[in-house]
Amino acid sequence: MKKIWPFSFYFFYFAAIATLLPYLVLYYEELGLSGRQMGFLTALPPLITLVSAPLWTGVADSTHRHRLVLSLSLLGCILAILAVSTVSAYWALLPLVILFAFAIAPAGPLADTATMNMLGDDKDKYGRVRIGGSFGWGVASILAGVVIERTSLHSSFYMFSILMSITLAVGLKLVFPRVISRVSVQHGLITLLRKPRWVLFLSMAFVGGIGLAVVNTYLFYYMGELGSSKTFMWIGMVIATLSEMPVLFFSNRLIKRFNSYGLLVIGLAATGIRLLLFAMVNMPIGIIFVQLMSGLTFPLIWVAGVTYANNHAPVGMNATAQGVFGSVLMGFGAATGNFLGGFLIDSHGAQFMYMFFGILVLVSLFVFTLIDRRLPEEAIATS
Repeated sequence: MKKIWPFSFYFFYFAAIATLLPYLVLYYEELGLSGRQMGFLTALPPLITLVSAPLWTGVADSTHRHRLVLSLSLLGCILAILAVSTVSAYWALLPLVILFAFAIAPAGPLADTATMNMLGDDKDKYGRVRIGGSFGWGVASILAGVVIERTSLHSSFYMFSILMSITLAVGLKLVFPRVISRVSVQHGLITLLRKPRWVLFLSMAFVGGIGLAVVNTYLFYYMGELGSSKTFMWIGMVIATLSEMPVLFFSNRLIKRFNSYGLLVIGLAATGIRLLLFAMVNMPIGIIFVQLMSGLTFPLIWVAGVTYANNHAPVGMNATAQGVFGSVLMGFGAATGNFLGGFLIDSHGAQFMYMFFGILVLVSLFVFTLIDRRLPEEAIATS
């Protein structure tokens, strides 16, 4: 029973995200926004997350009100998205997108914190619980594709709100760590950022966030350029989701074999190669085959990051550590990728954009490897 609630939370949370995130750029395009405007609107939420996630999770840790913070977070994002569905002008969308990003930022890190706590001595089984998110994403992708194809893009907002409301109810069943003493958020953050290998890990997460963002945000746009239907788009999403499930299920073995650092290296390398392959294909069917690589990208990067953050967090700072990792990967990294992606699409097209970011990720990984070899051997994480 301890695993059913976090599994269910991930299922409905990522099902909600699947009905909204991939279609936002298409919605912005339908409203007549320019590439730069789309780039700014997609870059802004992750940039807000960079500040919002550590702030919310820090408050949760320092006040020990994790469940309340999670509930307020989910309720806020539901209300914000319903408001987004009622406006069409760029300047009206802007503050609502900011509100949505601020509200949803801590949900993932807080859920990861509760999951690790509820797993107890079985923390290495995190991937098998997190696989609920992949199931949810896959099921909702099919649902969203069919519904939107038969109705309109506006349906995505309503599906998101319904599924996130269920997530809110399930979230009340999560159990968070109990820490008697109060924790200084500032001291904990300073402690984390003074560790060279923690900084290296966050730098790698930043580059991974860039690569993952341009896939999540602009892939449907690119497939549209190649003449793909919306039905074909969700088929690609489902295939990507299916490829993630075996990786998540056996992630405990992968962590033991490669440790969190090694797993992140593999995830970054696969992300760079995947981006280059997107740039090389010129038909929707080619995109479908490349989507089979999805299991080697996001799942590996996410499991590595959550594991490292949990194992290297100061006492009482588990949620904050998860928030820092999440804000760098899905915040700073995603914001950079989304903003530069929109600019490159406007100036050179989506194909060039994927080529550029593929090279960027692989070159960065090479540099990180050189830095890793210069750091003291005894500082290597063994999570």
